[in-house]
Amino acid sequence: MGTWSLDKGYDNFYVSFLEQEGEVDWYAKKIHGIDEEKLLGAPSLLSLWPEVNGRLGDGAVPVAHAKGTEKKFLRVFPGNPFDPWVDTLSLSRAAVPNARKHSLGVFCEDVGVASKVRELVPGRGWHDALFDAVASLVLLEWIVTKFELQDLPLWALVAPNTGAWYRLRKAMN
Repeated sequence: MGTWSLDKGYDNFYVSFLEQEGEVDWYAKKIHGIDEEKLLGAPSLLSLWPEVNGRLGDGAVPVAHAKGTEKKFLRVFPGNPFDPWVDTLSLSRAAVPNARKHSLGVFCEDVGVASKVRELVPGRGWHDALFDAVASLVLLEWIVTKFELQDLPLWALVAPNTGAWYRLRKAMN
């Protein structure tokens, strides 16, 4: 987790493992490099509420690439105040509908922002929670500045027009 704004740039990076009941599944071990040993003594998600609320409060808008996973975890918090969301997957599809791929890593590499992510969170890589969160913020900055969206209302970032991407996808099938 981290924050970004046009005025203040990047700040407030935070990451935590979460307690897990039972064994860590093979996918998490393979893709994320997480095993039971790394999770020993990790806090529960609900115990992190004060930390998360403090970082996402005061009008902050959550940002994620394919926001579904993050929304699933955050909706366990009391009152679930995290809405609306900016989904950089939707934004990237709207901004560059004919991109080779819109997955976070490939798209960031292709548009040339991956090196900035590596600079901001050195020693981490794709599928690491903090790395991917920061990559979403860097991608948001790239889209907002490249396409001069800084003066648009928030709803334009929350619900971008992905019609061109869907038309291209349909034409390829």
